[in-house]
Amino acid sequence: MNVTVLGAGSWGTALAILLARNDCDVTLVGRNAEEMAITEARRENLRYLPGFAIPKNVAYATDANEPADLWVVAVPAAAARQTLVAVRGDEPLVCCASKGLEPQTGALMHELAREVLADKGVRTAALSGPNLAVEIVRGVPTAAVSASEDLETADAVRRAFTGPTYRVYVSHDIVGVELAGALKNVLAIGAGVSDGLGFGDNSKGAFLARGLYEITKLGLAMGARLETFLGIAGVGDLFATANSRLSRNYRVGHAIGRGTTLTEALREVGQVAEGVGTSESALVLARRHGVAMPVFEALDLILRGQKRPMEGVTMLMERMSRADAPLGPEAHLEHRLGGL
Repeated sequence: MNVTVLGAGSWGTALAILLARNDCDVTLVGRNAEEMAITEARRENLRYLPGFAIPKNVAYATDANEPADLWVVAVPAAAARQTLVAVRGDEPLVCCASKGLEPQTGALMHELAREVLADKGVRTAALSGPNLAVEIVRGVPTAAVSASEDLETADAVRRAFTGPTYRVYVSHDIVGVELAGALKNVLAIGAGVSDGLGFGDNSKGAFLARGLYEITKLGLAMGARLETFLGIAGVGDLFATANSRLSRNYRVGHAIGRGTTLTEALREVGQVAEGVGTSESALVLARRHGVAMPVFEALDLILRGQKRPMEGVTMLMERMSRADAPLGPEAHLEHRLGGL
């Protein structure tokens, strides 16, 4: 299979290495010509994924000039629209590996692909799960979900990525898989804030449970399936991202909890933390679908500098102390989620 990976950051590079190890012929596309030349010469991404050799069956480019059997979009969500324009061919198979929402519109990545490539008859799938880039290239046993409304499309992506250390399941709930993958980044920032403030596991456990409940509420309102949020792409990805210092989102939150500004925290991490932009986009979706998301609202106020971290905690504690299960129309959902 010929695969073009759009995005040469740590995530795109890790996926290119994984695909190459699976005997795919891979073209890794990045914007910076100088960095791509260095990566090609060294067979190593010194800036984003140092210490890991890139297989010889990976080529390097700054433009995608040829059609491919599979296109993998692995850029920050804010850059996805302009990146998708590079996709070539009729009925291209596009795997959306970016875990975010488009700023302002709140569009999921597969929705964006269908909009941008509407005249090409695009086939879309999403790849998501507890997938930290460094662990993937280390060969740590890892699982993911390939989701598409068309299971043949999902299975084509599964076959490309599945290998000795990377197991891929299929799902037709592409909305749930993409939403869970994007919104868990916001909660990972909050988990980092909690740890940065010096709180314990009790605090973080309650925070993540309530946050997952809010993600699930929004997902069900958007037509997603409950089991997606309790599976690999949901709670599995949330657990990994919210508890690992390899996670950029967690590290940004941890720095904010220690008292640094968002700007300083992002500079300290040195890479895009998708949860920052997704925080605002999540609330766009929440308002659109009439879903209350107080955990996400508090986090967004902290990220925008409108509340100090402890003020955000106070907001949530005062709200959460009223009742664990809401009354009225939402009560059935609390019952289905087992009191999350």
